[in-house]
Amino acid sequence: MTAPNVLLVMADQLAPHFTGTYAHPLVQTPNLDALAERGARFDATYAHSPLCAPARFTMLAGRSVTEIGAWDNAAEFPATNPTLAHYLRLLGYRTTLSGKMHFVGPDQLHGFDERLTTDIYPADFAWTPNWDRADERIGKWYHGMDTLHEAGTATATYQIDYDEEVGYAAKRKLYDLARDPSPQPFFLCASFIHPHDPYVARPEWWNRYDHDDIDLPDVPDLDSVDPHTKRIRAGIQADTIGYAEAQVRNSRHGYYANVTYFDDWVGQLVRVLDETDQLDSTIVIVTSDHGDMLGDRGAWFKMSFHERSARVPLVMAGPGIAPGTTVSNASTHLDYLPTLLDAATDGGPWPELGVELDGRSLWESATGGTDPVDEAIGEYTAEMTSRPIFMIRRGRMKYIACDTDPPQLYDIEADPLERTNLADDPAHAELAASLAAEVADRWDADAITDRVLASQRKRRVLHSAMTSGELVSWDHAPHQDVANVYVRNHMDWETAGPRTRFPKLEPMQSGLPS
Repeated sequence: MTAPNVLLVMADQLAPHFTGTYAHPLVQTPNLDALAERGARFDATYAHSPLCAPARFTMLAGRSVTEIGAWDNAAEFPATNPTLAHYLRLLGYRTTLSGKMHFVGPDQLHGFDERLTTDIYPADFAWTPNWDRADERIGKWYHGMDTLHEAGTATATYQIDYDEEVGYAAKRKLYDLARDPSPQPFFLCASFIHPHDPYVARPEWWNRYDHDDIDLPDVPDLDSVDPHTKRIRAGIQADTIGYAEAQVRNSRHGYYANVTYFDDWVGQLVRVLDETDQLDSTIVIVTSDHGDMLGDRGAWFKMSFHERSARVPLVMAGPGIAPGTTVSNASTHLDYLPTLLDAATDGGPWPELGVELDGRSLWESATGGTDPVDEAIGEYTAEMTSRPIFMIRRGRMKYIACDTDPPQLYDIEADPLERTNLADDPAHAELAASLAAEVADRWDADAITDRVLASQRKRRVLHSAMTSGELVSWDHAPHQDVANVYVRNHMDWETAGPRTRFPKLEPMQSGLPS
């Protein structure tokens, strides 16, 4: 079997609950729906860490937060971590990134041969949390209720500008790959910022929805929510500045509109594959880095292991994948790397890994088989806490543990909104005790806390130094070889045009009689 191409399309902050593909009655995702119909939909996939940079680093490395030090959105992703892109290069793939990956540090490629755009967020240590002063609200760079105030329509925003660039560059690359075919397969990651807040949509997407139809979250008594949710509410000023129902409806309207906008980009990229005869040889994967609470539990954005924050969509279709498959087993971002290694090698030998992976392959499930494992493990070590938070999802049960908080235990099938904490329920006492013991055995919370604090303290000093004097930027500056695009004088004009045409034009035949 010829190794398949891989197109990975990523959203930012997309919870599967807010897509038609995962049965939301209002949100329109026709392209994701179509992909799921001809492929596999995974119904219990989680971010290993529900925050942008840690989610992406752990996904690419196939290793946990605590293994690679992916503590938060300003944690460096060291160049010594082998990534999915490195391994696919070892298997002969051409690797390209278009869009966001939130790499922090001087290495802005991490195994990709090329990166077509800059990132939307900074690559330095500016966004370092401070567990030494965990009770102080982050001011300068952290979003709050102003985000809900901004929700609505605009013809242009920096997020729209960015995604238009990302999408154009990815489409152009797919055409280039078809125009200059190679026996090497390709791995292209197109990573968009929408539907990430501030929930501002262009009018044509906003107008796809009737404002009065937008559903509102079912918010419980806020005195009853867990301590971490209360910390998040304080950190985003939901408990002081607050928000009105109209702002909630506006925000969800904007979010739904931007989900459909992202879905349209999925459709555009798939259409280019189809137009260029690459669709049948390409595995298309759509996912996100984490979700968005969108007002559930009175919280917004991410940073918790509750369903709308931590769950992500995972849909894949292409050669070898069984059409119409749904997979209920729990999984995480850690599983993507081994899954794609299996897909790339057709179950054959992998390249030398160099390090042990923390995930498992989902390829058997995607191709119509069964998976004996039904488990997801999560770690969170960023803002709004002063101690690490851990999650174990096994079967229908989810356990969340943090040294500063009471444990949480939920039956996700019976209680998908996680309203009933079973940790103190006598009927679940044995399970709760077993999971508590497993957490204590699996993680040394004191040692992890010491590592997080040491990292934060070093990074705060480094950031202070780097902002004194002349700026030295790590932000990726895409290279464009303008001397060799379109038509240039050193090119043969008779071949420059035909070379970039797809499909190729048949050679002109002489009209003279023989």
